[in-house]
Amino acid sequence: MTAKASLTRHDTALGIFCLCAGIGLFSVQDMILKLLSGSYPLSEAMVLRGLTAAPILALLGVWDGGLRTFFTPGTWAMLGRGVVMFLAYGAYYLALPALPLATTVALYFSAPLFITVLSVFMLKETVGWRRWLAVLAGFGGVIVMVRPGGNLFEWAALLSVLSGLAYGLSMIFARRLGQTETAVAMAFWGNFVFLVIAGAMAIGMGDGRFAQGTHPSVAFLLRAWVWPTPQDAALMCGCGVIAALGLTLLTQAYRIADSNAVAPFEYSFMIWGVFWGWAFFGEWPDSIGWIGICIIVLAGLMVLWREKVNDLPPAFEQVSVPLLPPQDIDILTEPQADNAPRVA
Repeated sequence: MTAKASLTRHDTALGIFCLCAGIGLFSVQDMILKLLSGSYPLSEAMVLRGLTAAPILALLGVWDGGLRTFFTPGTWAMLGRGVVMFLAYGAYYLALPALPLATTVALYFSAPLFITVLSVFMLKETVGWRRWLAVLAGFGGVIVMVRPGGNLFEWAALLSVLSGLAYGLSMIFARRLGQTETAVAMAFWGNFVFLVIAGAMAIGMGDGRFAQGTHPSVAFLLRAWVWPTPQDAALMCGCGVIAALGLTLLTQAYRIADSNAVAPFEYSFMIWGVFWGWAFFGEWPDSIGWIGICIIVLAGLMVLWREKVNDLPPAFEQVSVPLLPPQDIDILTEPQADNAPRVA
């Protein structure tokens, strides 16, 4: 009997619970970064978070095959993918201080749409007309939210869209690398790249010599390093701990339940985005924003459903939770069981 055939209703319910709990934890990380973005530079938050995550990933590597799995012929390719991941998450984090949290999350959920398009051109996969319509509708929702040419246009919205594109590209790379490399190794080298680039940013502009302007995203990028308060330092390092706990819950969700059953609940991230934005920042999407959010979510669910109907590995399944930190998301793409998400 296969793993899928042996699944029970209890497994599915527990898997959905674990996934929703993990997503709730990761939403706290976004809220923390948005809170800190007004006082600290991005590089400082990245360095402290990466240093906290590094030993956790090393321990995971020892547990999952030993440290030798980190040093393979594909190491350079994993480093290159880490650069793309840095672009994806750097752009996302820079959008946080300038945009409502719900808007940032919704625009980033364009990632599954980009993955569908990229899979056609880079992996020669076949996409039916229904999914193409869903992708076009989803990008229409992105345009509604970005509002180009309008009085409410905010260029930082393009950062969130860019992060979705870069993230989609990195997941295409992961699907190739996943055939020969372990998920922990990809995560480890991704975190290494983050630390190197964030450290270089700190050396080059950590003294604030380039700090200018009042735009929140620019300030978050160029602000000088400052000695954090104990509470803020704990929050930055806590993001690494949150990632480890959230990762455990999400991995467990995909191990014990069918991925097609739990993947739609990843969109519960939108609920948290709206809630944290309202509770901590007094943000609430306007009517046009709600229209864009609904279009993007429905389009993503349509893509997921059509892939399930066609019995293809869902593109969204490959990325799992789009807002997971880059050093953590790869863990979910490594095959663990017949019902776990796989790298095609």
